[in-house]
Amino acid sequence: MELIYKKAELRDIDILTETRIDVLRAANQLTADEDMSEVGEVREKSYTYYERALNSNTHTAYLVYDRNTVVGAGGVSFFQVMPTWNNPSGNKAYIMNMYTHPDYRRKGIAFKVLDMLVKECRERNITAISLEATAMGRPLYEKYGFVKMEHEMELPENTGVEEEIEDGQ
Repeated sequence: MELIYKKAELRDIDILTETRIDVLRAANQLTADEDMSEVGEVREKSYTYYERALNSNTHTAYLVYDRNTVVGAGGVSFFQVMPTWNNPSGNKAYIMNMYTHPDYRRKGIAFKVLDMLVKECRERNITAISLEATAMGRPLYEKYGFVKMEHEMELPENTGVEEEIEDGQ
């Protein structure tokens, strides 16, 4: 095993896009032969995202190679919200797209990629760093020091409340 960790560049956009599909398959526990009928749209939108975000320096990604084969990846998106007491700059980072090929898991690859992403955040003076964790990934993030958030909420699609309000109910 001869691992090379490489910061992705715009010329890596096709590899990043295909790795995104691998991440979605893994996160949703889909096998390679399972139908992802919307994969074309996801692939296209992921490509567009990477193109915009890499050009605007609002996303950093790392690819991990064993010789010429991608065996791991991870990314971080940078954005700004209104300043708060705990985050006066309003700058935030969201870690995403963490992936290690099944044959390479439990070898410290994801931990090293995570560390590289967090260091990138720190270099940008960003202290508000968050992520979503799958059950498989949670121990890695906890080992690094991430903690479960208690104060965020999410509005799922199609709750029906908006329609009720429009109907005057």
